Amino acid sequence: MTKTVKFFALFLTIAMVCASAASYSVTLFQPSHVAGKDLKPGEYKMTVEKDKVVISQGKNKVEAPVKLETADSKFSTTTVRYAEDNGKSKLQEIRLGGTNTKVVFN
Repeated sequence: MTKTVKFFALFLTIAMVCASAASYSVTLFQPSHVAGKDLKPGEYKMTVEKDKVVISQGKNKVEAPVKLETADSKFSTTTVRYAEDNGKSKLQEIRLGGTNTKVVFN
């Protein structure tokens, strides 16, 4: 291969790795409200992109706008924080265990 082709292949590989979204497993222990939808308690897959999150369980998916914040130190476990809104537990933030990332729901 020529140097140009090798460079292009390397660049494409790096771009694909950087563009991929991060996925996490999150357990909701109580009925939760996010982006106008209600989620039942259970295990969910959460995919985090730049300014949005997709929470899914099987065919059920909820997409919500978020802001990612970085804490000073890593969180030891994943924790979910709620705010009460009209008698419903609305997702407020999720602190991702093993990282210093906090997902804050708008």
